[in-house]
Amino acid sequence: MPGSTNGSNSTKTMGVLTVGGLVMVTGYTVALGSNGWLWFGWVVLGLITLGLVVTTRST
Repeated sequence: MPGSTNGSNSTKTMGVLTVGGLVMVTGYTVALGSNGWLWFGWVVLGLITLGLVVTTRST
């Protein structure tokens, strides 16, 4: 189906952004110390990605 391919691509993109964000936040924490707002932002991004995965698989 054409819709499932688009959903799969956006899910993969969000997954890559989430993992990239984790790498960046971890690198920042190691280099400059912990920043709670960065971790909070990453958790929110992860929850959005998880929600996208769940809704994509349920349709």
